[in-house]
Amino acid sequence: MAPAVSLSDTIVAQSSGRPPAAIAVVRTSGPAAHSAAAALAGGLPVSRKAVVRTLVDPRNGEMLDQCLVIRFDAPHSATGEDVVEYQCHGGRATIDALVEALLAQPGIRLAEPGEFTRRALANGRIDLTEAEGLADLLAAETGLQRKSALTRAGGALRRRLDGWRERLLDLSARAEVAIDYADEEEGSAETYLAPSIRALAEELGALLEAPRIEPLRDGIRVVVAGPPNAGKSSLINALSQSEKSIVTHIPGTTRDVIEVPIAMDGVPFVLVDTAGLRDSQDEVEVIGVDRARGEADRADLLLWLGDADQAPDRDATLIVAAKADLGNTGPGLPVSAVTGEGLDELARELIERAHAMLPKGDALALDRRQHALLGEARSALQRAGDLADPLLVAEELRIARLALDRIAGRAGVEDLLDALFGRFCLGK
Repeated sequence: MAPAVSLSDTIVAQSSGRPPAAIAVVRTSGPAAHSAAAALAGGLPVSRKAVVRTLVDPRNGEMLDQCLVIRFDAPHSATGEDVVEYQCHGGRATIDALVEALLAQPGIRLAEPGEFTRRALANGRIDLTEAEGLADLLAAETGLQRKSALTRAGGALRRRLDGWRERLLDLSARAEVAIDYADEEEGSAETYLAPSIRALAEELGALLEAPRIEPLRDGIRVVVAGPPNAGKSSLINALSQSEKSIVTHIPGTTRDVIEVPIAMDGVPFVLVDTAGLRDSQDEVEVIGVDRARGEADRADLLLWLGDADQAPDRDATLIVAAKADLGNTGPGLPVSAVTGEGLDELARELIERAHAMLPKGDALALDRRQHALLGEARSALQRAGDLADPLLVAEELRIARLALDRIAGRAGVEDLLDALFGRFCLGK
């Protein structure tokens, strides 16, 4: 668990990738960052100017490295604190020696995962939505994931929330006025507040109805289901161009859920191989079949390799006539994992359907937590829009404002912060 942010100590960590590398970045942040840099480098450069310095261990006078040193003064830094970054040679021994020399300076300790970003949040440099976007950016593996994460990390949701919060504050102030003039028709909530409240609720609703971030972040979940020996595992292997699933002529070979993450045309997918659906007396196979049915129920897209009459009646279902090379002429898209027939067409169909589920380009998208809280805010506004008593309206506006504050991290999120920043590396 990450510690509470403290301004009384200074943190240090390597911020670049795993050594060896041509260059490594070591970062310090906190009140002792500048004094530690002066002790190692013999003086500090002016703020935001990169200079070459010879670093010496103050404990023994041993030369550590020649590197670029960049100084940032609070509050104009990534964390809002005094920061110094060292761009040194990227060998493991050099990095370790530099970090150890810095840790020997008074008031400096090793950073916890995500602590630099957590300090930026505590000091108002970013809000929680930007931190969540940054976490997604660090984990992005496809172009679409990167673009969406950049939008979130760049503060698009923060700006939207700030605008909505300002309007809520204005509405709350007007509700207070209406309370004072409750006996006058011209001061009633119904007359002056309801249209503005309903308009704001509609704006929140438009974002709530947009595609969520989870399918893009985690991958479109494509479950391959059907009876035993229908060609499910072979199709998984053909689409992923790997031997992830075991293929034999024995019915019931696959008994557990096998997940294969892939990207097609920049779209992230998770292909899910499942046990063949049939009645069985084998205890292990029964468990696998139950899991297969559960996977089919929660699939974003379902590839059905069986009789069309038995296919789940869902918009997400795509019927596949597998083993086309063996003369399968049943309804559905003919596909052969052996000859490759229909694989390109199936991939195009999956990509086309996936795009309908994903955020468009750099459009703003919410995660599950943000969606739930924004839903609470809209519900409060919808209730407020139907009320005539300004006192009750004011209370619903307060509830809506609190929900927006929780999205941005202004209230009630300490447990969430521990989990979120635990996903970050030490130097972030």
